Amino acid sequence: MTTENSDGGYLKRSLELLWGSGERPSRGPKPGLSLERIVDAGVRIADTEGIDALSMRRVAAELGVGAMSLYRYVPGKAELLELMIDRAYRMMPGPDAPRDAGWRTTMRYVAVGNWRMYLAHPWLLQTNLARPVLGPGGMAGFDYALSGLAGLDITDRERMGFIVALDGYVAGCARTHVYAAQAARRTGISDEEFWTAHVPMLEKAMLSGAYPHAAALAEDAFAVPGEKLFEFGLERLLDGLEAFVETGGSPDSGLGRGEGDTGCG
Repeated sequence: MTTENSDGGYLKRSLELLWGSGERPSRGPKPGLSLERIVDAGVRIADTEGIDALSMRRVAAELGVGAMSLYRYVPGKAELLELMIDRAYRMMPGPDAPRDAGWRTTMRYVAVGNWRMYLAHPWLLQTNLARPVLGPGGMAGFDYALSGLAGLDITDRERMGFIVALDGYVAGCARTHVYAAQAARRTGISDEEFWTAHVPMLEKAMLSGAYPHAAALAEDAFAVPGEKLFEFGLERLLDGLEAFVETGGSPDSGLGRGEGDTGCG
């Protein structure tokens, strides 16, 4: 699901709502709603029923009000979704966020925090976050990630490379983990049952000699929980970034200094 809208005023309206500069209801009876309650209801629906269940009418029913009353606070579903995304981003940084603990500790905290965010709000993985409308929740997490990289002698473009690489890895792992769980619930077939059904055909395939490397794998090669695979890959990714930092960066990184880029935090 895309978060963008062809309506030219969509971006302006979303930004005003996110940063608290939009107009608030001023006419009619004392409102029994608030923007916070509406966004909370939207998040609850998406968390429990999926993003496809989200609609202004469904949110109104959740709150026990008429659908038209919501439009006094938020213009429509597209703007509501932007508010919901920023609400989910409020998970980062949490109260336990390490400060001045070194860039690797900070990046690990960011990665694990985003992993937990995707698992808590799996509908985020079904939205197009390529161009999110930046609100205070998203900016707080972004600024925290940058704070961990501030002392490194790398360019600002390389800092962005660190963050994008980390987020891409986390989102990919979370998507696989979440989609597997959703498939099991939707079909009623557990992971164990799903892979057991492959055994007769795979045994014949392995005995054919056509797949020697796959046939040589230990029987427990795939018996690793998704979270453990995530943690393993995360540490290897951080190892690679650490090697880049320890060598003083690379003039051939492809992310050289831009205009006005000092390279230091």
